[in-house]
Amino acid sequence: MPEIDADAVAPSVQTAMERLIRDVPDYPKPGVLFKDITPLLADHDAFTSVVETLAAAGRDADGNVVVDKVVGMEARGFILAAPVALALGTGFVPVRKAGKLPCETHAVSYDLEYGEATLEIHADAIAPGERVLLIDDVLATGGTVAATRELVEKCGGVPHAVAVLMELTFLPGRETIGDLPLVTLGQV
Repeated sequence: MPEIDADAVAPSVQTAMERLIRDVPDYPKPGVLFKDITPLLADHDAFTSVVETLAAAGRDADGNVVVDKVVGMEARGFILAAPVALALGTGFVPVRKAGKLPCETHAVSYDLEYGEATLEIHADAIAPGERVLLIDDVLATGGTVAATRELVEKCGGVPHAVAVLMELTFLPGRETIGDLPLVTLGQV
């Protein structure tokens, strides 16, 4: 699957993102410029276009679905991944923070800028050999995506691609995810 970046995304999707994703300075802490996607989610047409564009990462050039599951990363990744799974006719699998899933899990810990985080997936959420599309809202340092990829592989799944709403190009996310094909709808 070829890599798709913001230049290949339909102008209508880019325009909607520019219009509806608002910047919130100093949130959640001073010096951070938070990208608030809630206005985008509230706009039916824009949200539908985003979901359809993200779902394209789970299809081949002829439009055939080539994934068996869609994984969404806590928490805003859930909002995007669940409708993408519906659009593709596949199952949705949540990747959660530690201690949030009730059954046997696989866990991966990874470093954050200030500390460590742990993500988990139900051990039986993905069958061996299933092809998986990973969805999140933002690709920043790539740590969450790399940990999620490892979780999918611990289940025996095969990561197909990662698709994100936006990529923070001033951070090393692309380098961190390695050879996993990336679809990004916008870049900051």
